Amino acid sequence: MDRLLLKGVLHDGRVRNILIEDKRFKDLDAPAEVAEAQVFDASGSAILPAMYNTHTHAAMTLLRGYADDMPLQKWLQEYIWPFEDKLTPEDIRKGSEIAVREMVQSGTVFFNDMYFDVEEAIDIVNRTGTRAAIGITVMENHSKAVTREKREFIRHWQDPTGGRVRLVMAPHAIYTVGERKLRDSAEFAREHGMLLHIHLSETVKEVEDCLTEHGTTPVRYLDSIGFLGPDVIAAHCVHVDDEEAAILAERGVTVSHCPCSNMKLGSGVFPYSRLMQAGCRITLGTDGASSGNNLDLREAMKFAALLAKSGGDPELLPAEEVFRWATRSGAEAFGIDAGVIAEGKLADCLLIDLSDIRMQPCHHLVSNFVYSADSRCIKHVLCDGRIVL
Repeated sequence: MDRLLLKGVLHDGRVRNILIEDKRFKDLDAPAEVAEAQVFDASGSAILPAMYNTHTHAAMTLLRGYADDMPLQKWLQEYIWPFEDKLTPEDIRKGSEIAVREMVQSGTVFFNDMYFDVEEAIDIVNRTGTRAAIGITVMENHSKAVTREKREFIRHWQDPTGGRVRLVMAPHAIYTVGERKLRDSAEFAREHGMLLHIHLSETVKEVEDCLTEHGTTPVRYLDSIGFLGPDVIAAHCVHVDDEEAAILAERGVTVSHCPCSNMKLGSGVFPYSRLMQAGCRITLGTDGASSGNNLDLREAMKFAALLAKSGGDPELLPAEEVFRWATRSGAEAFGIDAGVIAEGKLADCLLIDLSDIRMQPCHHLVSNFVYSADSRCIKHVLCDGRIVL
């Protein structure tokens, strides 16, 4: 039986001892000594849930700063896709390792990936003790989107991590995947109990092209072909109207908001009030380091909150709510029994250094973490009850 005792950690305004047993929080008010427990001195730290990045392209750390300050379609077609054609599996392994290290250092223990040569990312996740949903990318005309071979991989795959990795079907977007493959991907995913991960309504051009080709908007189009459901993770969702927001909520779609990428690519402003009022489940993503330039989900929380308030309502998206998007909502979307510090939950957590100047004074721990902290405030990271940083 694995036991870890975090001694002297601040939780809910009081210094406590927290016992972790067999990967889960066993006792949030444990005695100072527990038989057969490894003792970890957490004095001077506060405990918070770890974060869950619900949309990224991990190995695109290799393209960080390569093609900045240009529109999405030009960026993809003239720079990103030609570069990706040259990537080897070893390149993708190195890019994925950089990504996982960066995410862990900034408090993220899980990422929902959409990329290629998935075996490389799975191995990195296995070796680092983190979590991931690894997307089998589907595209019509990309040299690395080898869907047929990957389906055989899915059929014979066995998780080497003991439950920390799940496979996801990831048709890239409606402008790179035709209707037949979209339907086929959804059918295959549902047959094998997999989630679906897609870019959706990211830009005005995507909406205009969909209207031209299909006579309707992207959300309505996907709904009309039976694609949308509670197993869908839809990244961006910037350009949706009231009816589309209602469709997303009714179908139980999880929205992954990527504020930094949206702003940098000029994609538009996320419709906070519309999606929140519709009752959509909203989570946070960083997108890839090629468009957001880092994988710091804490930074994404701050940008999301500030961007929401920039419309004139300072009460919109308070720190506690955007923190929930990055933690509990992200975990729940992927069926991970974590995202909160509670007995019985998986022990994914952060130990925050209260002596860091950015955390002082600490009138409100979560507000400090969202608005004033940076990754240097994160002293230790635990995933599945193990210290990974």
